[in-house]
Amino acid sequence: MKKLMITLTPLISGLLFGVGMSLSGMIDPQKVIGFLDVAGSWDPSLAFVMGGALAVFMPSYFLLIKPRTVSVSQDKIASPLNAQVDSRLIVGSALFGIGWGTAGICPGPAVSSVWFGGYSVVLFLSTMILGSLLAKLLLNRREAASTAKAI
Repeated sequence: MKKLMITLTPLISGLLFGVGMSLSGMIDPQKVIGFLDVAGSWDPSLAFVMGGALAVFMPSYFLLIKPRTVSVSQDKIASPLNAQVDSRLIVGSALFGIGWGTAGICPGPAVSSVWFGGYSVVLFLSTMILGSLLAKLLLNRREAASTAKAI
């Protein structure tokens, strides 16, 4: 039974997330761009979606998630090793924001949007994955070069 719950928990969570994204309108790029357009015709409705999500998540987080030392699957909960704000974090955040603001598609809702089809979402996800792989390749090369210089 426990093994079944470990398997079903991510599936149920993902389905709930996807349905929530769809019902709230967060998978509609025009709605997202309207939310980000604070200097123009701002659409505050997604702020209510985010506020509702936080109202449910915050008590759950502090009461159920934060006190845990292991995950539902009994894996150790990992914490980031680097808590420092550096140039990689700033550049990556800026690129993420530019992509989100330009396309009106955020990665989580984009995965939910795949269900409804459309070439723009498939193109977005493909280029997002390609960009991640390219960034990883460049960082690995940079790290290898700096290690070689140190030797």
